[in-house]
Amino acid sequence: MREPVFRGAATALVTPFTPTGEVDIEKLGELLEFQITEGIDAVVILGTTGEASTILTEDHVSTIKAAVDFVQGRIPVIAGAGSNSTVEAIHLTRACEEVGADAILSVTPYYNKTSQRGLVTHFTAIAEVTSLPIILYNVPSRTNLNIDPDTTGELSRIENIVAVKECHTEQMGAVQAATEPDFHLYTGEDAQIIPLLGWGGIGAISVMSNVIPADVHTLVTSWLAGDHDTARQIQLKTLPLVKALFSEVNPIPVKEALNILGFNVGEPKLPLVPASDNTRELLTAALKQYGVPSRP
Repeated sequence: MREPVFRGAATALVTPFTPTGEVDIEKLGELLEFQITEGIDAVVILGTTGEASTILTEDHVSTIKAAVDFVQGRIPVIAGAGSNSTVEAIHLTRACEEVGADAILSVTPYYNKTSQRGLVTHFTAIAEVTSLPIILYNVPSRTNLNIDPDTTGELSRIENIVAVKECHTEQMGAVQAATEPDFHLYTGEDAQIIPLLGWGGIGAISVMSNVIPADVHTLVTSWLAGDHDTARQIQLKTLPLVKALFSEVNPIPVKEALNILGFNVGEPKLPLVPASDNTRELLTAALKQYGVPSRP
């Protein structure tokens, strides 16, 4: 029986940058400590929200190492290590294992794409080079390529491919039906956490938990414990905030939200640009309405 990487809520953490564009390692530690103190169950470093696609390979690995060294085993550190190149994904996966990551998040190949048969070959090749648990990351809105439920089912029979972060909400039930009993489902859609949990999912990999980690943890763990009323109330409360956090392409708004709150995580890397004035106003209002406290 395969154990899950985590149950509950994991934060898809932003990557803080200095004014000159380097990863701000000291600030990364501050963000991680905030997440741990607030009760988050795991963190994803250098996923989509962490701007992995604009980080140099050497910085990618050193950032994962810095996170592992800071966390010191208190929660799982899940390393984004996917690529549209199988060779690069294998290289990153090996490197992230070497620096102590607890698991790998591996995204569907983007841009050049592939067939469903190619997806099986791609992810199988990655799984063969690591002993770490692998979470597939299916986000067709980003990659223009879906992992079909039957393909996820085939991949779920590989021992160290243990879960999927599923962002194609319409197929969550089909994925659950197609996969092995000890394969785990996580949602990557903040507005759709409860529906995924209703299909048998065990957690969320969340953007909004960058700013409200304690509430996202409580939302998921309440549902899993059978307290559906508490979970439903939190999910409903989050909806205006989620709308603001996705008013521009992620992670532009969430980085701006953290800056508004006083975390000073810097600007996103090009080709992403800072949030517009309209987005900033929308975020300020949504954070105030929700009651998110600014950093002291």
